[in-house]
Amino acid sequence: MSEKQTNGLTYAQAGVDIDAGNAMVDQIKPLVRSTRRPGADAEIGGFGGLFDLKAAGFRDPILVAANDGVGTKVKIAIDTGIHDTIGIDLVAMCVNDIIVQGAEPLFFLDYFATGKLSPDVGVHIVKGIAEGCLQAGCALIGGETAEMPGLYAKGDYDLAGFAVGAAERGTLLPRDVKVGDVLIGLPSSGVHSNGFSLVRRIVERSGLAWDAPAPFAEGKTLEGKTLEGKTLEGKTLEGKTLAQALLEPTRIYVKALLQVLKGGDGIHALCHITGGGFPDNVPRVLPEGVGVRLDLDAIAAPPVFGWLSRTGGVAEAEMLRTFNCGIGMIVVADASQADAVTERLRQAGENPVRIGETVPHSSGERVATSGSLKL
Repeated sequence: MSEKQTNGLTYAQAGVDIDAGNAMVDQIKPLVRSTRRPGADAEIGGFGGLFDLKAAGFRDPILVAANDGVGTKVKIAIDTGIHDTIGIDLVAMCVNDIIVQGAEPLFFLDYFATGKLSPDVGVHIVKGIAEGCLQAGCALIGGETAEMPGLYAKGDYDLAGFAVGAAERGTLLPRDVKVGDVLIGLPSSGVHSNGFSLVRRIVERSGLAWDAPAPFAEGKTLEGKTLEGKTLEGKTLEGKTLAQALLEPTRIYVKALLQVLKGGDGIHALCHITGGGFPDNVPRVLPEGVGVRLDLDAIAAPPVFGWLSRTGGVAEAEMLRTFNCGIGMIVVADASQADAVTERLRQAGENPVRIGETVPHSSGERVATSGSLKL
């Protein structure tokens, strides 16, 4: 072709700004660098992320992988412009699924898809992802940013996370679960990242704006402790908007549970209470012939769940199947060692509470309940 094309289209004119993507990568490099750990010390920018299992101290490892998103909780972040915590949720939903198998999360990758890339929004999201990785002790070794005009509206985005962990052969959970084991609940920080399609419908029904004061926050306190030892007891939600309160990040239980698992025996299973609540998640760690009885009177549900139940007219059974209702993780412990496991959990900064036991099961629902939620 002898003449230069002067009226041809460019990728930018089609809605994809490669320069904006490169600018975002430059801004997030320090965030990614902050998550380095033994086994992962490379810079992002290659075609693949690297991890050295030997450098991480493993001898005969089994790899455990998990991927997840944050559901329509991301829509609240988009609608309110609060983007700096949703990345913590993304990491939490993956690494909590890895620790329940007795494995240590090692590295994380993210996928960020949007209609029109705003580097500032992207950096805030990755800031949250890096914070989640720091809380979990895993390295952020790669990711993908996809600008897809026509598929996503301008300003909309979605997230997916991918985590890989490892455990030494023979140490995976669950194992040896039997009738008579004790169920120990660990408090959640709130709704975590499940049931937000229902949450958003309830907020719509309430008529409240996202920037209205959180109606369940006044004078209320959160219970439990963070994994870094910072107490949430006495920390009020007072003064937070409805959006800020509902965007409270999912708790990451990894460091506390790793400490407890390495500190002694007695744990037969761990169960992450996510989508499907108690009825769908607890049976995933139970062998044939074993069910559970939950003591709902022992569960102190945070005020947000009472507000959701009352405002939406949501029945208790629906609450239990949709939300964590205040228990984000369950430890299944041998009855003879339950007290010792509970004490190790306290020493790791948790606020454990006995919420039930395993029972014989032959037919019907595998998760039976007694008492009622305090909503």
